[in-house]
Amino acid sequence: MTIEQTTLPNGLRIVTENMPGLASASIGVWVTAGGRHERPEQNGIAHFLEHMAFKGTTRRTALQIAEEIEDVGGYINAYTSRDMTAYYARVLQADVPLALDVISDIVLNPIFDPREIEVERHVILQEIGQALDTPDDIIFDWLQEAAYPDQAMGRTILGPAERVSAFGRADLAGFVAEHYGPDQMILSAAGAVDHDVVVRQAEAVFGPLPPVGASTVQKARWMGAERREVKDLEQVHFALALEGPGYLDPDLYTAQIYSMAMGGGMSSRLFQKIREERGLCYSIFAQAGSYEDTGMITVYAGTSEAEIGALCGLTIDELKRAADDMSEAEVARARAQMKAGMLMGLESPSSRAERMARNLAIYGRVPDLAEATARIEAVNTAMVRDYAGRLVGSGKTALALYGPVAGAPALAQLRDGLAA
Repeated sequence: MTIEQTTLPNGLRIVTENMPGLASASIGVWVTAGGRHERPEQNGIAHFLEHMAFKGTTRRTALQIAEEIEDVGGYINAYTSRDMTAYYARVLQADVPLALDVISDIVLNPIFDPREIEVERHVILQEIGQALDTPDDIIFDWLQEAAYPDQAMGRTILGPAERVSAFGRADLAGFVAEHYGPDQMILSAAGAVDHDVVVRQAEAVFGPLPPVGASTVQKARWMGAERREVKDLEQVHFALALEGPGYLDPDLYTAQIYSMAMGGGMSSRLFQKIREERGLCYSIFAQAGSYEDTGMITVYAGTSEAEIGALCGLTIDELKRAADDMSEAEVARARAQMKAGMLMGLESPSSRAERMARNLAIYGRVPDLAEATARIEAVNTAMVRDYAGRLVGSGKTALALYGPVAGAPALAQLRDGLAA
């Protein structure tokens, strides 16, 4: 497998990886503009724009966009995150030019028909309502807001209903003009692709476009607050966060292995101690998430009103204990899980295309898998213990609770428990 890169004079980055033996390919455009690039009055517009891209262009109706890809057996989709928006398709080898033509069309030529804006507005409002009715989904938005209040990093990607209800054509067109330049885009393709063919087509479509310049991003500031939402539910949904490393931090891989050992599977500490030994919950996990300038180690669990106090206490105990007795076997298992998860995930062209796009956006290059594997293998038990001690000693925590929360300790109590 060979990764090839080309940058056009206007800043568009093109990266491809040919995967021998495949009959299909994944191709897409990743725009380095997401939720954290919005101003407060724009909150939710990046996601609204992602929806509107499929609602018609100067060359295709909404139905034609779907039909042209599905007529050849492919699929097309998009997503919005806090740091980027992606538009991608998976097709057979012969249909890669068609997929690139459709994707470039929806990214560059949306018409923002006022009637379609109203239809999609209602769809997104339904999506917001659905999120609010899904406790183990919405609690992570509330946790993000508690960790980074009153700033771009803490705002929800969907946006508040009152903002979404007010967006118009000019708002959408303005966000495109500000962020959707070729210098803020990465064209990534993996599978049965020919780099030179993709570059020639991209030059014809994107080459004439002028750059828009780098986007201004508000630097994340971890504040660490608490949000409690009382509701008559069967369970209390508990989410605790500690500030983790950003993508460029040397602790990145150590933090990921630490979170894997703490709550990444059935053999993890939290699962074994809290679910298997004590039966305090059905679901519990820990995970590490990172951005360029910050990150978050998150623990989530759902439990009964009567058990939330005990669950919180045990969680704090286990987070603290890891600094003293995290074992060689636990670290070795977490390394193996992380490495296998990465390699298994990259067996599909869609995962490869996304990995390349994200690495180009973060590092300006695509590290090979041997480099990533070596960084995982370099993490040892002493590093994980040291990181665990620094993490719980930082005092940088945030808390979100949803449901019958009366018996849950306050954030200040959890902080005191970590510091004791």
